Amino acid sequence: MARAVEILAAVHFFIIGFSHVVHSRTWAAFFIWLRERGRVGVFVHGFISLGFGSVIVAFHNVWSGLPVVLTLVGWAYIVKAALCFLAPETQMRSLGRVSDERAWEFAIPGALFIALGVLLLYILWRG
Repeated sequence: MARAVEILAAVHFFIIGFSHVVHSRTWAAFFIWLRERGRVGVFVHGFISLGFGSVIVAFHNVWSGLPVVLTLVGWAYIVKAALCFLAPETQMRSLGRVSDERAWEFAIPGALFIALGVLLLYILWRG
């Protein structure tokens, strides 16, 4: 099952990562749209993070070698979701930093997501 989650995450990170790089203005608009919905927008963001993080945590409980990176990323998504649901004001502040002028900043996590995808492909290739 861990291999299946690694494949799922690699696909996820490549698509989301390249999208962040190529369509950074659209990502900024999306997060601005979430911000405009207040706590409901933060909850939407939380549901997205909780879904992906829960799959990783439930089916990729690997605590040694390079695959531990994906397990830690899964837990980071769970923590982010918990903040969205339990302390939404912290995430509202985070969404408050998003602007059209700073849309280029979405390329940075995009590059990190692509790097995670490459790492996962390496892990999968190594078998």
